[in-house]
Amino acid sequence: MKNGFDVAVIGGGPGGYVAAIKASQLGGSVILFEKEAVGGTCLNRGCIPTKTYIKTAEYIKHIKNARSRGIQIDVSQLGVNMVDVVANKNEVVKKLTTGVAGLLDSNRVKVIKGTAELTKDGKIRCDGQSYEAKTIILAGGSKPRLLDIPGIKSQGVLTSDTLLDLETVPKSLVIIGGGVIGCEFATAFAAFGSAVTLVEFTDQLVKPMGKDIYKVLRKAIKAQGIKTVLNAAVASIERNEAGMLVVTTSDQKTITAEKVLVATGRCADLECLGELHGAIEMNGGFVAVDHEMRTSIPGVFCIGDMNGQLQLAHAASKMGETAAVNAMGGNEKVDLRYVANCLYTLPEAATVGLTEEAAKKEYDISIGTFSLYANGRALASGETDGFVKVIIDKKYGEILGVQMVGPVAAEMICEAALCMSMEITAHEVAATVHPHPTYCEAFMEACADALGKCIHLPRK
Repeated sequence: MKNGFDVAVIGGGPGGYVAAIKASQLGGSVILFEKEAVGGTCLNRGCIPTKTYIKTAEYIKHIKNARSRGIQIDVSQLGVNMVDVVANKNEVVKKLTTGVAGLLDSNRVKVIKGTAELTKDGKIRCDGQSYEAKTIILAGGSKPRLLDIPGIKSQGVLTSDTLLDLETVPKSLVIIGGGVIGCEFATAFAAFGSAVTLVEFTDQLVKPMGKDIYKVLRKAIKAQGIKTVLNAAVASIERNEAGMLVVTTSDQKTITAEKVLVATGRCADLECLGELHGAIEMNGGFVAVDHEMRTSIPGVFCIGDMNGQLQLAHAASKMGETAAVNAMGGNEKVDLRYVANCLYTLPEAATVGLTEEAAKKEYDISIGTFSLYANGRALASGETDGFVKVIIDKKYGEILGVQMVGPVAAEMICEAALCMSMEITAHEVAATVHPHPTYCEAFMEACADALGKCIHLPRK
């Protein structure tokens, strides 16, 4: 078969490249199409670039607080060279994308750079060439969602993609959207020196993470000098005579800034559907799939942000593995119940499993909490803003949900997710010796508290 393969993957992000490698490891001949650099949004314009910025912001925070630890330093001249910040980000990205390209090559995956689309006869067209595959995995990812706001295409209005290439720090920045993307960029650019204002349509930031996390985040955001405007939609964006952008909210308040970031979520990038637009079953603006990642078209799978089940890079990778196994004749299902969601602000936040409200509807629950103010490592590090909250089923001690805020919450949540997926109970976590002093002791203590056995909390 000319240009024929066992598996074709369209999209080289964390879902697509993992799917391609997995299919090759299972013995398939695999081709992968990517219109830009391998690694997708995550490596090139999302997860990795933003984390390099957040780490720089963390350095700035520690330098500013150095005097409190007896370090003699003059912070009056503290600032950032944004050209160097961008260069550092680009260097990190290049190392990772080069590494991914090397992995694909070592696993004998044929990579084609170009825009690939499906045709009505089930083939793939890319830059005038036609390719065939027994099975196809769609991994087209997502793109920034732009709301229908007058003036949203004005010069100086940026997306999460274009903001990462700024080589000067804006004196003022309005961020539309108080979700994960908006809050992480607010943290970074406030540290860099921008006067940042977050505008959020709902009554709290990162609302899906719950009120307990928001309470700590609200305090931290305020301490960083970030202003928030809640319960407000953006009615328009205009440029005034001085060349500044004027953001008008639904209650007719105005905010003037040098730059505006639109961080109102991401929508599926459906370009790769090509001639199958309208022929494939959709779920809202996303491609509908079952637990095996199969679409309504036999032999065609869809993973990651394109199917909208969970727009997280690590979830996409798991979907990619599952789709690859099934494309090669397997019968696996994706279980997304214990996939952690992380927020990389200062401090970090992370959740896994059910919220307290959701758990109450199904179980007789007990809740344990442990503040980092009572954690030795947190006190020694001067990082006491945060807590661990554990929700358990009273009958068996099953861990139903965990919420964390703290300096390494995105790392600590992994223990909770593992325990939940392995059905390890709060009894077993509380009985496991955790090293001291560590932040992760707080998870053990919260589990003990849910059981009424916490030694390091006053009796209730």
